[in-house]
Amino acid sequence: MNGNSYAMIAIGIMAGVTFLLRVIPFIIFSKGETPAYIDYFGKVLPYAIMGMLVVYCLKDISFTSAPFGIPAVLAVLLVAVLHLWKKNTLISIVSGTACYMMLIHLFG
Repeated sequence: MNGNSYAMIAIGIMAGVTFLLRVIPFIIFSKGETPAYIDYFGKVLPYAIMGMLVVYCLKDISFTSAPFGIPAVLAVLLVAVLHLWKKNTLISIVSGTACYMMLIHLFG
């Protein structure tokens, strides 16, 4: 088997699995009512995932050596303020990332 046919088979398998993963919930819940626990997860998990991502991003910051976590703390504060003000997740994340990258180059 040459590289092109191997790549085409791999892409086909990935496309099929992706399609099935997207279709299965519609097949399972096609009877109309979504179970209460699925609705609960739909409401709670986005916030839990964002919280886990924040903890993961901040876990390795050292407050005892330079730059003492200043870039990360300022970027987190910017994200929080922008999100409370604008209520736009995209603006908050992009601005916080840009701020963090600029501060790392200034303090780093």
